[in-house]
Amino acid sequence: MIIDDALAELSAAIEPGRADQMVSYHKQKRVVLGVPNTALNDITKAWRQDLDLEARVTLADELWKSDIFEARIAAAKLLTQARIKDDGPVWDLLQSWLPDFDSWAIADHACMAMQKRLVADPSRLDEVEAWTTAENMWTRRAALVACLPWAKLNNLKADDQARRARILGWAASFVPDRNWFLQKSIAWWVRDLSKHDAEASRAFLVAHGVGMKPFARKEAAKYLKDPVVYPGLVATAAPEAETPDEAASTPAEAQQDL
Repeated sequence: MIIDDALAELSAAIEPGRADQMVSYHKQKRVVLGVPNTALNDITKAWRQDLDLEARVTLADELWKSDIFEARIAAAKLLTQARIKDDGPVWDLLQSWLPDFDSWAIADHACMAMQKRLVADPSRLDEVEAWTTAENMWTRRAALVACLPWAKLNNLKADDQARRARILGWAASFVPDRNWFLQKSIAWWVRDLSKHDAEASRAFLVAHGVGMKPFARKEAAKYLKDPVVYPGLVATAAPEAETPDEAASTPAEAQQDL
């Protein structure tokens, strides 16, 4: 499949009136076609079935380079698969996209593909660690979002326990950064962890919660049964509020139409 055919297929799925809504919601300056997420799922599922791995990697690369909103999301969906034999080229391509991350919808779909490749080869966490000191906030954030599978494991073996601790160390290093999206990623990780290891989630919040933004601290503790006591926390009369735009869910949290 050539890129022109792929873009034509995406364009054929445009829903009239949707593009303007998506531009506003996602704060996009790039071209937005107005293709619903359900259509993207159907289109990319068919591509995965029809194309061999080399063709999929080539098409994903071209879709990404088009810089069209839905094309970049389709590129990520095209490479989101649990079992891929000889997946080195897929991992390399996914990593090459990191400097281009500039919005949550595109970044999080790419991170969902990265999650599969990291679970397939956890030694890649050594490469992910370099993301945690990147200048681009979205790259740093990807280190947590791409590693969410380790927040969701039960009955961990020693290796996975060490990996979880390592990732929590990255989260702790992000706490002083006041960027909303980075704070959200910390909260997301610790909140999901609380469903599988409430003790570890609580320990993180006791150690680092005071330094988190109030909204992130509240989100992280959402599923803990008992309130967290934060040493040294001084209550404020007016808690920090989220704005409607900032409060939007990310795609891995809630599979929704884009």
